[in-house]
Amino acid sequence: MGPELVFENLTLGYDRHPAIHHLNAVIDAGSLTAIVGPNGAGKSTLLKGIANVLAPYEGKIVVGGEKVHRVAYLPQQSEIDRSFPVAVEDMVAMGLWRRIGAFRSPRSNETKKVTAALAAVGLTGFERRAIGSLSGGQLQRMLFARLLLQDASLVLLDEPFAAIDTKTAADLIRLIKIWHSESRTIVAVLHDFDQVHAHFPQTLLLARELVAFGTPSSTLTESNLARARQLCEAFDDRAEVCRRGEAA
Repeated sequence: MGPELVFENLTLGYDRHPAIHHLNAVIDAGSLTAIVGPNGAGKSTLLKGIANVLAPYEGKIVVGGEKVHRVAYLPQQSEIDRSFPVAVEDMVAMGLWRRIGAFRSPRSNETKKVTAALAAVGLTGFERRAIGSLSGGQLQRMLFARLLLQDASLVLLDEPFAAIDTKTAADLIRLIKIWHSESRTIVAVLHDFDQVHAHFPQTLLLARELVAFGTPSSTLTESNLARARQLCEAFDDRAEVCRRGEAA
């Protein structure tokens, strides 16, 4: 199917200091890929770059040869303001914004899509609950319902199984596999190597630079993991300031 993501000499960072540098890799369309690495390896930074939340300092990201609106992005739960007074169904309906705009209320057929998405993640009956009242697992189900409505061909998931119960994780993995069967490209940041081996055929090991990329068994070797730890431990926060290049 060809490439969905191409990283060309990619450098991303914050305050003009690199978090990822000189990354070159290709992720094929329709693939299911786990991004792994030590804390501080740049995994979440890479997803933000793909989602166009963060502009490259150097190099570029090519997303399927088309516009970034094809991307659906699930941030970490810690980035969600749970104190914001919004109901579950309204938060899920935000997945329709690209089609209906930010200021028009959903029509009857669109409301049915919201109801169906909530049913697909096991949240029927939670429509009017405030998001601040949800457990971690319920919140993640709600965010997956919003992803369903975005109907994107490229789905980015930042630690989708963190701080949730086993049953919710299993249900969300089943949903991810459905997306994969529909030829969508899934890229997920993960920490649990058992989940990676069990469910993700392709693995990119990152430690501010590319360490290895391939099957889980060929990537998550003791020598590769040791090198990843060494690279992150050796990183100096006072590293030379990046030169900002053209944004992708």
